[in-house]
Amino acid sequence: MNRNKTTSTEPQFNDLEAHLAGTLKRVPPRRDFVQRLRSHIHFPPREEIVTRLQDWQRLFLIFGSVFSGMLLLVTVARALFHLFGRRNIG
Repeated sequence: MNRNKTTSTEPQFNDLEAHLAGTLKRVPPRRDFVQRLRSHIHFPPREEIVTRLQDWQRLFLIFGSVFSGMLLLVTVARALFHLFGRRNIG
């Protein structure tokens, strides 16, 4: 890459950043929006998290399912690459 090109655009970015910092101001969210968002976000109590982690059979099933799904996704992606990707190369 040409270094002169990158250094000549740096002052433009700095000028643009300074301009935007002067024109844009913080807008606080509405209270009803914040309250509604807080009501939708739910964290379970610590005891519930501990009991879920102590259930090893379910945890093993979840990890196995995620790993199998990722392996299947990688296999399908590799198959599609070998079927369609090689035609565009060369």
